[in-house]
Amino acid sequence: MSLLRCRQTAEKHINQLSPEVLKVIEGYVAGINAFAKAFPSKVLVKNSFPMTVLDYLTGYNLVIHFFSDTGDMLGALLSNSNKSVDEELEEKTIGSNAFAFSRSIMKHNKTVLNVNTHQPLEGPFSWYEAHLNSDEGWNILGGLFPGSPFPMIGTNEHLGWTHTYNYPDLTDLYELKINPKNKNQYWLDGKWVSFENASVKLKMKTKIGLKLGVKRKLQWSVFGPVIKNKKGTYAFYSNAFENISSIDQWYKMGKASSWKEFESALKMMSVPRFNLMYADRDDSIFYMSIGRVPERSINSERINGVMKGERSEILQKGYLSYESLPKLLNPAHGYLFNTNNSPYNSAHKDDNLKAQDFEDFQLGFKESENNRSQRFMDLKAKKESLSMNDFFDIKYDIQYPDSLWTPSGANIVFSVDKDSYPDLIEVIAPIHEWNKRADTFNIGAAQWAIYYQNFLDLSSKGYEPLMRMEKALLATKKHLKKYFGRYDIALRDYQVHHRGNKRLAVPGLTDMIAAMTSKPFENGTAKPMHGESYIMIIQYTDDNVEIETVLPYGNSRNAAGKNYTDQMEKYAKQERKKMTLDKAEVIANAIKHYHPK
Repeated sequence: MSLLRCRQTAEKHINQLSPEVLKVIEGYVAGINAFAKAFPSKVLVKNSFPMTVLDYLTGYNLVIHFFSDTGDMLGALLSNSNKSVDEELEEKTIGSNAFAFSRSIMKHNKTVLNVNTHQPLEGPFSWYEAHLNSDEGWNILGGLFPGSPFPMIGTNEHLGWTHTYNYPDLTDLYELKINPKNKNQYWLDGKWVSFENASVKLKMKTKIGLKLGVKRKLQWSVFGPVIKNKKGTYAFYSNAFENISSIDQWYKMGKASSWKEFESALKMMSVPRFNLMYADRDDSIFYMSIGRVPERSINSERINGVMKGERSEILQKGYLSYESLPKLLNPAHGYLFNTNNSPYNSAHKDDNLKAQDFEDFQLGFKESENNRSQRFMDLKAKKESLSMNDFFDIKYDIQYPDSLWTPSGANIVFSVDKDSYPDLIEVIAPIHEWNKRADTFNIGAAQWAIYYQNFLDLSSKGYEPLMRMEKALLATKKHLKKYFGRYDIALRDYQVHHRGNKRLAVPGLTDMIAAMTSKPFENGTAKPMHGESYIMIIQYTDDNVEIETVLPYGNSRNAAGKNYTDQMEKYAKQERKKMTLDKAEVIANAIKHYHPK
């Protein structure tokens, strides 16, 4: 946090936030301070309360760094990563689906928005659900991460939106020339210039439990924080070094009551990234690939993504405008979609944007297509118009396309002759016979899932594809034999949705439309950790909003509470609960009422 100057960013930009959003943050901070005081045993980090608004915004800026690729940049500089872009995207399980269908193609004449984020099922980036209703007319239901003062996706009485992750080029990397006679200087504009130096005291704990205070030197250049590795000295710049105003934009998006007001909020251009999918009661649908992308000179002299940091004139001069980014409003064929795929494939082929129209903006999108985008296109091509049953068939699809996308090369297993591997035929055969579906009773899905993870785990070993496949299959065979005593297990035997005393079978695998990515759990099984998380289905008419939602577990992390696991059965059965924005209905059906006074 010290290297990224989160506190300085919060101090510098706090006065640029609107009074309205500052009041919301003040109320949120007052609430968590009161809770921490009343329940000190629930405080996980000692001396972190009471919190101030400035403390809150310091932490918020750190989250914006997470969403602005700062972590990826630091990781690449420190680890010398050399994976291909496609392999990086394959291994990243950050993802989501978003679909919007206009009344022109919905048989029941309602506008439909699919809010279907694929986030971690637990942890700091898992979803809570909240409904806010204020006397000034703010009435919004949606999802928020722990620490958010209001929903960041969802719907109000007029309109709704959701996000999926996108991958534009958000950061600039500079290689610095160091003075051989003074390591504290770098070459800039024809002369040696000194770094800005600071030190931070870190608390460390040794293996024997001894606590130590260690000082760490930090350096900054005009290009940003400085990182040294075996290849040289580098600095990088990110929009997060000057961004806390995205919280204001999300606030205004949630307060909007029309497309015009919503678009006005979008034009603030402070949300760091994300695809956006929108729909409203007026039957407008909209898609945009958002990003605070640096406005780069066409002659920026980037070589393999790196610029020589020797001239101040190559510093970025701002960010691309709203008008510069890919977007589509009300396409002729009546639908929009995004599955973390290319922004140039978000609609019917005749409605799609053209990549060449955006070349001069140097957006640098990494994403192309994936299994979910291909599967969506396959399913939509079969239906010119949709019933809600058709919609749910797409939304909950658990079938891979015939051309299974695995940039790592894992799908090589489908092309080998199983008879050439007699010692592995027990695991190759069910994979070859697999129909590429992930129903809970399916045989082949678990075998593929175990093999696939083993294959990915071998990425750093440098094996040739066939050798890597063989080792992954051998590990799969040993796993099945050790934990299950047989090779023909069904997915339900392996993938277990677990919390408290509940254990449920759930369908889906990584990068299916109804995605489920699992990690090792106990006794050879795997627990879903990422994928289908907060699900919200919204249907709009001229005068009404119909809402259904579900969370993977429940809306609480209190293991002794009723809401800890109360949505698990619906989630596992691909069902949802009905929700409403009607305050009177909410109060009438409430189990408990609370007011701080």
